[in-house]
Amino acid sequence: MVKQRKKQMKPFSFVHVADLHLGYAQYNLDARREDFNAAFREVVDRTIELKPEFMIIAGDIFHRARPTNITLENAITNFRRLKEAGVPALAVDGSHDSAPNVITGTILNPLDSAGLIRYLPRHESASWRNKNCYVYGIPNFRTRGRTEEQLPIFLEQNKPAPGSSSFNIFVFHMALDIPRLTPPQMEAEASPEMLPDGFNYYAGGHIHKPSKMPFKNGLLVYSGCTETVSHDDAKVDKGFYHVKVNQKGVAKLHRVKLETPRRFIILERDYTGSTPQKITKMAVQAVKEADEAGAVIVPILKGALPVEAGRGEIDITKIRNAARRALTVHPLVRLRETEITEELIRSIFEGELKDLKTKAFEYFFEIFRDRYAQEEAERAARLALDLLEPLVGKEEKKVKETLEAFTPEN
Repeated sequence: MVKQRKKQMKPFSFVHVADLHLGYAQYNLDARREDFNAAFREVVDRTIELKPEFMIIAGDIFHRARPTNITLENAITNFRRLKEAGVPALAVDGSHDSAPNVITGTILNPLDSAGLIRYLPRHESASWRNKNCYVYGIPNFRTRGRTEEQLPIFLEQNKPAPGSSSFNIFVFHMALDIPRLTPPQMEAEASPEMLPDGFNYYAGGHIHKPSKMPFKNGLLVYSGCTETVSHDDAKVDKGFYHVKVNQKGVAKLHRVKLETPRRFIILERDYTGSTPQKITKMAVQAVKEADEAGAVIVPILKGALPVEAGRGEIDITKIRNAARRALTVHPLVRLRETEITEELIRSIFEGELKDLKTKAFEYFFEIFRDRYAQEEAERAARLALDLLEPLVGKEEKKVKETLEAFTPEN
């Protein structure tokens, strides 16, 4: 809880939600697109029941900057329900639905013009206020470099004005450089010092795991996601926060858990030393044992393959077809091929190029390491090698399976 009031105020409440990712047809399935819509529909249902003074949406309302007509129609329907219930939706854009360029702008602009949401960064002083509350929101700048360059300019042009007699909320969508909150695989887009002081509640989006902690004499809160965007979110509690503020300005958070999100079953196994054929057999058996009606099953195949064995020998189709009741099975191959050792990689740079495959790996590795860290560059280079043979042989199905097994959901 946080207390920072000099005089009494009328008690009120608000809802803090983020990372709706509407329109995400995960695994190219319409059923998954509807899952994300159903989760938002439940958010609206529960919000109307709670009767808060307003709703905050901290970015990533949509999964794409340009959502499809059906996604937009569903969003409009639910935002209209909020409006008719007298609950203003105060929003900022996220890394997925921020403006792709200056000319077209974000899809949140027309929703704002229609009076369905209030896109805070678009309005004068980037804020909204009533008798009790002051809400200020910033746009998403996508990368750390652009955030460090453009956020100070935005704050200067739209000076925050939190008041001592109001409850002050700062809305943003980005990961802060706080190790205990930001997942290792996610790049922090700003240091905590970049956010202005004087706010009681910092309403964050982008980090899919819900969290709260003391921050700058207030609270820093991430509401988490409302559906499983990546398999990493499978164990995350899907929902949002209902925040009650009493007459003394003390904020109390209540977690509202959603019932609609689809069940994910993660089967992460280390298959080090097993042949591709044995790995296929064991993975198929694991999927059969985990099979559950309507679930999404994600077998993650980890470990090191025997010498001269390749990831391409894993029968992805057989694993994918092992379930009978699940919605889908989405294998992720994280196996390492031992034929490309650290010694071999070092030999590449020492000029000991012995065969065409090694030369190809060197070529791909040089390209990818300009953009990625060494480990990711090596993985991408190995994927490129795996794709060469099926591409030359015009084996489109094999190419698709190899790519799907390599890439994460999003």
